[in-house]
Amino acid sequence: MSNDATAPWLQLSLEALDHTPEQLEDALLQAGALAVTLADAGDQPVLEPAPGETPLWAHTCVTGLFDAHTDIEVVKRQLQSALHAPILPECRLNRLEERNWVRAWMDDFHAMRFGQRLWICPTTQEPPDPSAVNIRLDPGLAFGTGAHPTTALCLEWLDGADLVDRTLLDYGCGSGILAIAAAKLGAQRVWAVDIDPQALLASDDNADENGVEDRIELTTPVALPSGLCVDVLLANILAGVLVQLVPEFARRVKPSGRLILSGILEEHAAAVEAAFNRDFAFKPARCREDWVLLEGIKR
Repeated sequence: MSNDATAPWLQLSLEALDHTPEQLEDALLQAGALAVTLADAGDQPVLEPAPGETPLWAHTCVTGLFDAHTDIEVVKRQLQSALHAPILPECRLNRLEERNWVRAWMDDFHAMRFGQRLWICPTTQEPPDPSAVNIRLDPGLAFGTGAHPTTALCLEWLDGADLVDRTLLDYGCGSGILAIAAAKLGAQRVWAVDIDPQALLASDDNADENGVEDRIELTTPVALPSGLCVDVLLANILAGVLVQLVPEFARRVKPSGRLILSGILEEHAAAVEAAFNRDFAFKPARCREDWVLLEGIKR
């Protein structure tokens, strides 16, 4: 444990051995934890769960975040009572330093090129190639900067596609990075869809920063026009969710239009392709690390 008494947060961690992670989580929240996180207590990766499953490790560490002035001995007694435990599971206490996490993240965020002409550049840096198609982006609170293999696969596909005068639907837009890339690469109209209001706000800000707000329509799935059909539908979301959206995607893509699916682990690619196979003919998968992009053509 750190000896810095000025650190503003305390982290109390317990390993889920005699209690389930859910029991520990509930007990920590009852004891006043401001937030609770679950992490691997060993070295076991958890890949994408099946729909409806909760991804947990064989040995899970549950950590509660408390204000620095919290009396941890009182918290421990509350935990012992909530868990009906004669002896409290072994606890580890750490002090968490205050840090400007966004600034620390930005220090490591540098311009990246995707394909031949597309660059993602932080707003704090000048684009390496001013004549390229440059997207200015800050991380904000929504997912999507291009660093993850699934996003990179989508950006590279967009860079190589002929999008001039085409319509595109970005389903699960996150930061708006893919919708913005499509607009800057020539798409006539782009619909950016997400269920998270924070993602729509981030996408709106980023579209404005990149001067394409007039060609991007931000909306929730339920607010999409009922008859909307597009030339390209792009979805970078988890495989289980993709399979649930087969009917929706099939009716949203024009005949001979393109369906671009990412966010898929390699081991799940065959199942996802099979789910869409009645409506789409697929090209060979594109792979990066353990992730796959599928391109289907509407039958």
